[in-house]
Amino acid sequence: YSVGLADKFPHKNFLGVDIKGARMWQGATLAVEKGIKNIGFLRIRIDWIEKCFAKNETDEIWITFPDPQLKRRRANKRLTHPDFLKKYNKILKKDGIIHLKTDSQFLHGFTLGVIAGENHFLEDATEDLYNAALQREHMEIKTHYEQIYLNKGLPITYLRFRLNY
Repeated sequence: YSVGLADKFPHKNFLGVDIKGARMWQGATLAVEKGIKNIGFLRIRIDWIEKCFAKNETDEIWITFPDPQLKRRRANKRLTHPDFLKKYNKILKKDGIIHLKTDSQFLHGFTLGVIAGENHFLEDATEDLYNAALQREHMEIKTHYEQIYLNKGLPITYLRFRLNY
């Protein structure tokens, strides 16, 4: 997804963040093959994200197809848990945007609950992105996993929100 955004917006810089080295290698290889120069890759645990960026350094965060961490005891590992949102808030610019694309209805609902419970600002939400009447920007870019889910006929959900901190 990061490579797709960097290719589409050559005047902006992008950084793909993941713990999986194979994903970093794939993204970097694709970027080199396409000659995309406005992208980098950072292999870290997401828990450490605020140590890798300066305060107010980031315009947007795209969370695409994360593990929904379905077990209750792993709730604090969900990438839209309030603890993670506080970390993102440290690096996001004022009015920075967070996007979530997922095939997990559970994570979609959990995140809506967090947004409402923490009084964040929900700007857009759909439970079936590709069958919605409203067409959204940048949705032609699809991850490998997204394409797998679409091929199975599963709906893809989408949220866009801003933090109130």
